[in-house]
Amino acid sequence: MNILIITQYFYPENFKSNDLAFELKKRGHNVTVLTGLPNYPEGKIFDGYSVFKNRKQIVNGVKVIRSLLLPRGKGGGIRLFINYYSFAFFASVKAFFMGFNNKFDAIIVHEPSPITQYYPALLMNKIWKTPVYFWVMDLWPESLSIAGGVKNKWILNYYENVIKRFYKNSEKILITSQGFRKSINQKGNFDDKIVYFPNWAEDTISEGNKDFSIPSLPEGFKVMFAGNIGEAQDLENIVKAALELKDKKDIKFILVGDGRKMPYVKEFIEEHQLQETVFTMGRFPVEAMSSFFDKADAMLVTLKDDPIFNLTVPAKLQAYMSASKPVIAMLNGEGADNVIEADCGFTVAAGDYKSLANTILKASGLPGDVLGQLGENSRKYYEDNFRMSTCISNLEKIIKRKD
Repeated sequence: MNILIITQYFYPENFKSNDLAFELKKRGHNVTVLTGLPNYPEGKIFDGYSVFKNRKQIVNGVKVIRSLLLPRGKGGGIRLFINYYSFAFFASVKAFFMGFNNKFDAIIVHEPSPITQYYPALLMNKIWKTPVYFWVMDLWPESLSIAGGVKNKWILNYYENVIKRFYKNSEKILITSQGFRKSINQKGNFDDKIVYFPNWAEDTISEGNKDFSIPSLPEGFKVMFAGNIGEAQDLENIVKAALELKDKKDIKFILVGDGRKMPYVKEFIEEHQLQETVFTMGRFPVEAMSSFFDKADAMLVTLKDDPIFNLTVPAKLQAYMSASKPVIAMLNGEGADNVIEADCGFTVAAGDYKSLANTILKASGLPGDVLGQLGENSRKYYEDNFRMSTCISNLEKIIKRKD
């Protein structure tokens, strides 16, 4: 098949769109990616890319076409708005001309956020009737309201109408969480279009070697959080739990990643003198995650207690499970349900840092064989539900079956 993937984020940025494109190409499909100049998460265009550099590339056999955009900068509201809409505009111009020279069998819109990434696909759908498969990883306008702090009713109503139009023009709506179904159907009768299409763990984690060079980690019971250090991940309550366990010097919190909340985390560590038990490792490539996970005793996944997050299964959960590690979860909804169903660890309510601290203390005292069994349960659940090869095979069936 001749497939176009439209996404604002692509290699060398680290998103699921990379796996999607490269795996489809490996399977013999002709894959083109329409994306922007890479600038996430630092907010500035990556070295080696510019208006005049690497606007067209071949990466692992995938044709990559990069539209102009204004980089996100430090991520303020106005700057993000311009970042989103500059990509939508320039990518739509690119898409218009691409449509004259290419007959695509399917367009996949990869949407972790924002929904404005859909506009180029909408244009191609309207002009050339190309079917669009909308991979929804973030609900709008709910995410705009809860995670973005937007309360203006006019703005929220505007985006509600926008997303309704996108759903209406989609051949299928692919959802990463079953909890998304209700929200989408509240915006129209879209149930016959909705298909469950979960996240997966990158092969570099699930099958990767554990010899990638990483900094040495402290001795003790290592509870590891890996990924974005942002608002949604509720770092406030993670460090509060660490403060509860300050005197338990053998319990170490290892934070691998970076994000907008990292300055807060570092300030909290300094203020409460947690340098002996909380360690910020910084950002590493996905290839390093297997080495980090191998050194952990348990993996930590958290989300704030908000309606939108209660519908979300964090992508890191699949990665943790693929690494055969026990999971400690401080979240509500489907993510917690997955941990319980898999019998692979412990769950506490979102925001309940005291219970989180008690649970970590309990886990640190468990025998190695008990923790090992929880890790085996994690891997089995991953094998049964979240392998990339299985997910992509299902996607091929979805695209080929236009019912």
